[in-house]
Amino acid sequence: MIVKKKDGYYVLSKKTKRNLGGPASTNANLDGPYKTRDEAVKRLRQVEFFKH
Repeated sequence: MIVKKKDGYYVLSKKTKRNLGGPASTNANLDGPYKTRDEAVKRLRQVEFFKH
């Protein structure tokens, strides 16, 4: 799920509401925001592709 916050877009797990990583992260809990919704959608697709 994609959530917009004041500093950008975040890709979060629907189940746990945890961050699913991003451009500046080495740890899923230390993620920076995506600048655009398109970047967040791209990351969400990557996560869903490898999930199954």
